[in-house]
Amino acid sequence: MSTTTASVTAAERDERLSRAERAWGDRLAADARNARLVVAASGSAEGAVATRISAGRHEWLIDEPAGLAGDDAGPSPVEAALGALLACQTVVYRLYAQRLGLTIDRLELRAEAGLDVRGLFGADDVRPGLEAVRIVVDIDGPDERGRYDELRRVVDAHCPVHDLFSNPTPVETRLA
Repeated sequence: MSTTTASVTAAERDERLSRAERAWGDRLAADARNARLVVAASGSAEGAVATRISAGRHEWLIDEPAGLAGDDAGPSPVEAALGALLACQTVVYRLYAQRLGLTIDRLELRAEAGLDVRGLFGADDVRPGLEAVRIVVDIDGPDERGRYDELRRVVDAHCPVHDLFSNPTPVETRLA
């Protein structure tokens, strides 16, 4: 498994995005049921509290810092979730920038969230999840600033992981 990405030019990225959008357009035009995807991951417990995650041909480790009984061998689950949010936002920024005819010279994102661990440790009156997520998008390019703000609104409206954080998603858990 490679942990680095290929170096691509802006023109190569634009071509990849165009090719993907055309392919999906053709697929959806042929049959709207092609829009339905199933994404999956699996995990196996390791060490004190770590989890080895597998998804497709990729594998990575999620752990907790020592203060939460881990070995700090990988990002924590909530750090991984914030990372997934930023990664999804990056994809959607690239896609919609091209669609809107905007140029992105630099794109850097940061996310942070508050977490009250009392919920994790059993306090029924404290939510165990993140209190609020704050994303800062540092974007540069030659277009007017207002166009990038329009892009931000479009990205937030169409980013699947942003939607996951923003809206209740049913979760069903069962023992095998």
